[in-house]
Amino acid sequence: MITFYRKLLQDLKISRPGLWFPTIWIYLVPFALQDDFWKNWVFWLGLFFVTFPLNYLVYGLNDYNDYYSDSVNQRKGNYLFGAKSSQNQLASVPKKVILIILPFVALFTFLSGIEMFLLLFFMIIVNVVYNFKPFRIKERPPLEILIQIGYVITAIFSVKLNNLPELPWQTFVYLSLFAFQAHIAGEIMDIEPDKQSGKKTTATILGRKKTKILMFLLLVIESFLLFYWFQDIVLSTFLGIFSVWLLLDVLFFFKDKSYTLSQMKFFGYAINLSAILSMIWVLYSGKILQPVF
Repeated sequence: MITFYRKLLQDLKISRPGLWFPTIWIYLVPFALQDDFWKNWVFWLGLFFVTFPLNYLVYGLNDYNDYYSDSVNQRKGNYLFGAKSSQNQLASVPKKVILIILPFVALFTFLSGIEMFLLLFFMIIVNVVYNFKPFRIKERPPLEILIQIGYVITAIFSVKLNNLPELPWQTFVYLSLFAFQAHIAGEIMDIEPDKQSGKKTTATILGRKKTKILMFLLLVIESFLLFYWFQDIVLSTFLGIFSVWLLLDVLFFFKDKSYTLSQMKFFGYAINLSAILSMIWVLYSGKILQPVF
């Protein structure tokens, strides 16, 4: 029994609870203008799916193909940034992914029809293409950033499962930029272990300062679009402040220096807190679903 719980906790760690916020955030966005949605059991079923099951698919396949780079990565080995698994532990991950995901595919297809099946199948294919040869998009910069648009599928999944109104195209653009920026943040923290393992990413090619500047530009664009398209002064201001901090980071504070483990953990907790607060604001205001232009 103790061994079973240890394996369960290891699988939970592989799913990286500290990085569930993008899928949860994007899943919740379509509910911004809805009333009493939390009373529907389907909502909770979908919310559970985008936590452990979906992230086990995403990060389980990632870890399965990144054993060496993870083994030399100091920020791994916790529930915030993910497990540091042995090759023996990772050997069973693809089988577990299938066992975890297929029941949900069957259930969601039963609830929402063939379109849902095709959507979930596409979600799986995106992760296979990202992680496995001969594609292995994760090591083909800058495609490893652009393919993060796959996270937007979570919003479409939410709409289809809960019979919600279709999202404006402007919302999809913003969510895509959000996914790009979140991925780049991870690459910045992983430059050293990625270089040590021979893994090629946009951040290892550009270097830390230029990658931070790229992230800064994305944040500025996001902030502008939130203000111009949605007139969301609150979220736009928050991202504006974050972008100013990042610019100060590049010019004065850290520059080209790597973050310490404690600093990375602090940033990780801060991002989760800001994600929770912004989720509350998005659901309360509904502005992100009401483009003015």
